[in-house]
Amino acid sequence: MNVPSPGSPEGGSPWLTLRTGALSFRVDRRVPLVALMTLLATLAVMVVNIGVGEYPIAPLDVVKTALRIGEYNKDYDFIVNTLRLPRMLVAVGVGLALGISGAIMQGLTRNPLASPDIMGISAGAGLSAVALIVIFKDVPASVIPFAAFAGAGIIALLIYLVAWRKGDSPIRMVLIGIGLAAVAGAGTSFMITFGDVHDVQRAMVWLTGSVYARSWDELHALLPWLIVFVPGAVLMARHLNALSLGEEVAMSLGSKVPAQRGLLILVSVALAGASVAAAGTIGFIGLMAPHIARKLVGVQHEGLLLISGVIGGFILVAADLVGRTLFAPIELPAGLVVAFIGAPFFVYLLILNNRR
Repeated sequence: MNVPSPGSPEGGSPWLTLRTGALSFRVDRRVPLVALMTLLATLAVMVVNIGVGEYPIAPLDVVKTALRIGEYNKDYDFIVNTLRLPRMLVAVGVGLALGISGAIMQGLTRNPLASPDIMGISAGAGLSAVALIVIFKDVPASVIPFAAFAGAGIIALLIYLVAWRKGDSPIRMVLIGIGLAAVAGAGTSFMITFGDVHDVQRAMVWLTGSVYARSWDELHALLPWLIVFVPGAVLMARHLNALSLGEEVAMSLGSKVPAQRGLLILVSVALAGASVAAAGTIGFIGLMAPHIARKLVGVQHEGLLLISGVIGGFILVAADLVGRTLFAPIELPAGLVVAFIGAPFFVYLLILNNRR
């Protein structure tokens, strides 16, 4: 039930308090509208994306075929429901995971430049998954997420241990993360150099970051991670609000800092690792989505996490559409399209941060 926060008798507070049983969340009043508008925009881009290609399909026919309602053309069923719809759903899921993972990292490190790819989390997941592909050959798709999670977790643990010096410095954590990303990238290059040509080709296509040819198998492998860790992130949002103010403030508010920080790192790493396993190393979504979300709904993480995820899904679906149509029939990987936007965005944030 939605209950206006205490403020004015007319409910003029900028907050909404959402209560479900023993749980309650305070979110900015802008969150429901922004979420709805972003979801509608994402659905619209998905319909357009499914309809374009070598066999173009009208948007209304896409909707009718995907939902299998009315007198839909059964000739479209294979194209829509087997080839293109799972690709779009994987893109939404990966973008959701990266957006939330990035928002958690920026909150924990109190650094606007933090994201899974910049801090080396995605690189660690990529190294582990590539090693699995190159060394163990034809591994099942369901195993790769666990390998990616392990690689991402090792990098996150190293960042935390190396950066710790009588407290965690946000700048130090980011710099060490960048260094570890370089090391993981070198390890990936080593694997590619000495691997079998067939396996290396498979790994290289995967490393570019793309949702090309993603099927229901990849979606089914991704869904359990989203089902477990996205609600986990939302439930931890209140603690992330405290931790983002600094360790001393969080402790004065009664937070169990080590345990809560550890759980949040686990959630962030799991989401980043699952996204890498599903679509390869797609950068900058975890950086851009939280910044856009803050502009729209403010800094409270109860709403910020969800909006970051929804915006992340929209960015990846839109990037995939641009990649498929810009130089058609040649397809650009979605990760490459995102990088064209994300790299200048990162430089802009870097310049802005240096001026403060």
